Amino acid sequence: MSGKTRVRFAPSPTGFFHIGSARTALFNWLYARHTGGTFVLRIEDTDKERNSQAFLDVIMDSMRWLGLDWDEGPEVGGNYGPYFQSRRDDIYLQYLEILRKKGRAYDKDGAVFFKVSGEKQVLHDAVYGDVERLEEKDFPIFRSNGTPVFHFVNVVDDICMEITNVIRGQDHLTNTNKHIELFKAFDAPMPQFAHIPLILKSEGSGKMSKRDRGALIEEYQQKLFLPEAVRNYLCLLGWNPKNGKEIMPIDEIISLFDFKGIVHSNARFDEKKMAHFNMEHIRALPIEKFSELACKAMENSGVNLAGGKDYIERVFKLAQPKAASMETFASLVSYFFTEDFAFDEAAKERVFKKGNAIERMRGAVEILSTVPSFDGDSIHAAFEKKAEELGIKFTEFFPPLRFAISGVASGPDLMPMLEVLGREKVVARLKKYLENA
Repeated sequence: MSGKTRVRFAPSPTGFFHIGSARTALFNWLYARHTGGTFVLRIEDTDKERNSQAFLDVIMDSMRWLGLDWDEGPEVGGNYGPYFQSRRDDIYLQYLEILRKKGRAYDKDGAVFFKVSGEKQVLHDAVYGDVERLEEKDFPIFRSNGTPVFHFVNVVDDICMEITNVIRGQDHLTNTNKHIELFKAFDAPMPQFAHIPLILKSEGSGKMSKRDRGALIEEYQQKLFLPEAVRNYLCLLGWNPKNGKEIMPIDEIISLFDFKGIVHSNARFDEKKMAHFNMEHIRALPIEKFSELACKAMENSGVNLAGGKDYIERVFKLAQPKAASMETFASLVSYFFTEDFAFDEAAKERVFKKGNAIERMRGAVEILSTVPSFDGDSIHAAFEKKAEELGIKFTEFFPPLRFAISGVASGPDLMPMLEVLGREKVVARLKKYLENA
């Protein structure tokens, strides 16, 4: 076995890409990148009845979306293939013959069983420390239909592919004793095992499954989450960088990632927290990248981006600090691009509850029609002057004004928003609302 780190992620193409699988792939990828090693993608496709090319495509597409590029495996190649278990039958039969010659494999009821040593095995786990167990019963390694069992192919593939570190879920900890028995029976170098904590449902009641809300990576792709935000959040499900930070670029995460930071306790999935991570990453994007994603979000929502390139860029730059997600971005800015926007009833109730809303709108028409220069500072000064004449707070103009020209009660900063919309559009909207009030 070479001294260079070699890790693997070995999914079964029998379902969509689950959060737990993504986190396992991510931890393997991070360790490979941290150590300058090799990340292998190996497909466990021996379940012919449940395997699907469509599911395999989803797994690989989702991994690419998350930025988890593999160094060896499907569509990449490598010197240790084939990387599909369904194409490795000859290899498995060769290794079975090794066990037979050593007297460690025998037939029973049509299946092939592995004869255990009867000795206690000690697992030196990089996360949980030394775990001692005795495997008391012989276990099957080939089924009666001639197909190999998970434990057998898993170990054989790790031996053949010279895997140095096995990083997988804590639920596999009970399997590891069988695997140690097999490694020793083959006189093969033992990889270092690192079992990572499980991901629990958001309410903390049991392991998260594919049926739980927010469990599939595909959902976040469809909701236009940023892959770097999902990746950042998944890093912290079971790993603590111990630097007091949560929002981090991937290069920093790679530099910090090691087994010492992996915690023992199970991690609780929190979709709201992931959404917060997503928001923070969105707001930190370079404006060019943000504009690219914003255009896609608007297109998905059926909003026509009118007004020209400069106007569109100004709108996006203004709205970015207020963007909560790309999925809802169109609702934040749609009124910049259409006169046919809806008026939020809850916002209307709040605006008119304070009284004088119509009067304030009329005052705003007068101010905005006559202010010499239609820029944020000049507009703000004009409202302050008028408010002083009336003996009121200048901010009393703002809720009715915003509602009349946008249909909502919140959004980008008002003065820059007025400046971007322009005098003609703002005044026309105010007058139209007053005519229909």
